[in-house]
Amino acid sequence: MDSGEPTAPGSDGDAASPMADASGRAAEPSSPRRGDAGAADDSRRATVQRRLEALIRENRFTIAVVFPVIGAVTLVASAEGLLPPALSYNPFLILFGTLVMRSPLVVALLPQIDRRAALPLVVLIAYTYGIELLGVRTDWPYGAFEYGISLGPMLGGEVPLALPLFFVPLVLNAYLLTLLALGDRAARLVPRLLGAIAAVVAVDLVLDPAAVAIGFWSYVPSGGYYGVPLSNYRGWLLSGTIAVVLVEAAFDRRALVERVRACEFALDDLVSFVLLWGAINLLYTNWLAAGVAGAFCLGLLRTDRYDLGMLRGT
Repeated sequence: MDSGEPTAPGSDGDAASPMADASGRAAEPSSPRRGDAGAADDSRRATVQRRLEALIRENRFTIAVVFPVIGAVTLVASAEGLLPPALSYNPFLILFGTLVMRSPLVVALLPQIDRRAALPLVVLIAYTYGIELLGVRTDWPYGAFEYGISLGPMLGGEVPLALPLFFVPLVLNAYLLTLLALGDRAARLVPRLLGAIAAVVAVDLVLDPAAVAIGFWSYVPSGGYYGVPLSNYRGWLLSGTIAVVLVEAAFDRRALVERVRACEFALDDLVSFVLLWGAINLLYTNWLAAGVAGAFCLGLLRTDRYDLGMLRGT
């Protein structure tokens, strides 16, 4: 029975009828709001992120320990002519192994990569190619050098196409370790930048002697630091400074520190680096370079996220 009272719009009495506007015309059904689509995208991104993090956690020992150990053995065996040609310095294996070892760093930083980070990181990648091309063509700023093996497809036949995969993570690792090592002092810009730049140069004190020892590249003339000239480190000081400034511009420091502290595998790529290149330096008796690798080990241990349990795979 009709009570004689008007029925409120949107009540059960109007459920079967389209809502009318002021002119009496039926209003079009509302379309999904942009906010709803954004929330769905965020939800999918969060789901993918959780799955990637679970994959890294389940395979931490394999990624951070087994891969670099196998890499060191394979590269030394290649340098000593102990492998068949198909396996010796195989660029596919080198790139695959590098991608796997980089994966913890990439997964750890994915939530921090937004519109703010995009432009500085793109500039950093472009700079990586540009400074290397300049070095190959002019011998500045690193000194005269040439690649001894194939590191995959070459850009313009001069520098590896995968060069950012080799260089950019080294800068990121140095920057992240500096943030953790400095603690509260990392809140100050100058100590943070100087510490990160010093860490980038220290990374190359480990990398270059080992790379020269196994024939990745060589300098002409050979330098006094295990075949590496002083000019190379002047070049790395320049490159490291520009790269660190771009990384500084890319990320919100507070959010980045919080993320790295919460993500236990964020520095696993640096663990891989130390094991791989530190081991090669030890095998070729590059004692000073191996000592710098040991210093990175101490820095990693001070972050309180690595212990003997990880080395045992437990």
